[in-house]
Amino acid sequence: MKNYRAELHTHTVLSPCASIEMIPPLIIAEAESKNIDILAITDHNSIDNIQSVIDAAQDSNITIIPGIELQTREEIHSICLFDTMEQISAFYKHILPTFPDIKNDKDYFGEQFIVDKTGDFIRREERLLISSADISLSSAFYQVQKHHGLMIPAHVNRSAYGLFPVLGFVPEDIQIEILEISKHLDPYDDIDQFPQLSNYHIIQNGDAHFLEDIIGFNQFKVEQITIDEITQAIKNQNGRHYNNLFHTISV
Repeated sequence: MKNYRAELHTHTVLSPCASIEMIPPLIIAEAESKNIDILAITDHNSIDNIQSVIDAAQDSNITIIPGIELQTREEIHSICLFDTMEQISAFYKHILPTFPDIKNDKDYFGEQFIVDKTGDFIRREERLLISSADISLSSAFYQVQKHHGLMIPAHVNRSAYGLFPVLGFVPEDIQIEILEISKHLDPYDDIDQFPQLSNYHIIQNGDAHFLEDIIGFNQFKVEQITIDEITQAIKNQNGRHYNNLFHTISV
């Protein structure tokens, strides 16, 4: 078993709300400077910059987890994580028809850049990425499972797109066991503010839209870096272990 520090919620310049500095080489350099071993790329409703970050990480010791921050019909955000590009590509192909065909207003929402591993421009994504897919949280959960991924409702405490302020509860027809809280919520005080969290395993991420947000609150003790091993660690199962580094990291 080995300890790995992880950031599981990172945006690139493909997300319209992300800074222009969020290009693959700078993301990798920032993660390296903070001794982060595992980095999930989770752009809004798209996977088109993941491979570029994987390519940028080739000469580093950082493992890139393919992911997406999916906005479902309920206007709830969830990070969906997979082991391989093949898995996430199959999942994305299934949900792509559920995204509305709304053109991005770059002057209002921001640019959506697809880039190569050096950060050089390839093309703009013309479809507005920060809009809700026509798929329910429950249906999306089962599709993530079908493609061997892990769905974690994101920043569940946040008023915008957070599970508890928006919906108020976790749907009973899905077996979600892990929830993410935002970086500004002290995990030791979260139960007082959101008592429903006591029924779930909690992780914390930087939800990085700027380089400084790549924090790496999560420490996993696992045998290997896979979605299954990380899931077991968060649940503290089979000798795998999860530790929140909130109080050892300045935020």
